[in-house]
Amino acid sequence: MKGELCMQSIHATELREKLENGESLHIIDVREQDEYEAGHIPNVPLYPLSEFPQVTEKLAQDNVYHVICRSGGRSQTACDYLESQGYKVVNVDGGMLAWDGDIEA
Repeated sequence: MKGELCMQSIHATELREKLENGESLHIIDVREQDEYEAGHIPNVPLYPLSEFPQVTEKLAQDNVYHVICRSGGRSQTACDYLESQGYKVVNVDGGMLAWDGDIEA
């Protein structure tokens, strides 16, 4: 079953295009505080993977969450966990390293 988790993914460039086209998406950043403060996608909240599962209690079960980290590894781990808890998730391939949109610090 573990290999079936988090089957959906999207590249960071596709995510940016969706946002630019006005799509309303639920995105969460699972990096650590210092990484987030160094630069993150505007209006995207921080839910550090190191604080799972406590921080995930704030997430609504009926949303689809696009999960981003630095490169895609931690977000995959977060997707695996969230999906095992019944959340609908999409991993952002390439993470912030591949993000070519606006960033705020």
